[in-house]
Amino acid sequence: MSDTRQLASEASSQDPAVGLRAVRALRVLIERLEALQVDNARDQNWSWQEIAVCLCVTRQAVHKKYAGGRGLLRGE
Repeated sequence: MSDTRQLASEASSQDPAVGLRAVRALRVLIERLEALQVDNARDQNWSWQEIAVCLCVTRQAVHKKYAGGRGLLRGE
């Protein structure tokens, strides 16, 4: 958790190199968390539409990104 707090702090750095590296690391973390929760939802028999509503994207977008075992946690 402290690593996440440090990244959040670094993301607002006045040094662009520090800030951009932190933003990139946070983006990777968010993508992994999203994939984890999509897997969790699918394991609990949520539809692609239910997941899409929670993520504020289309059903087609979430299905394209995660269907068929291509998600970040599935060895993409």
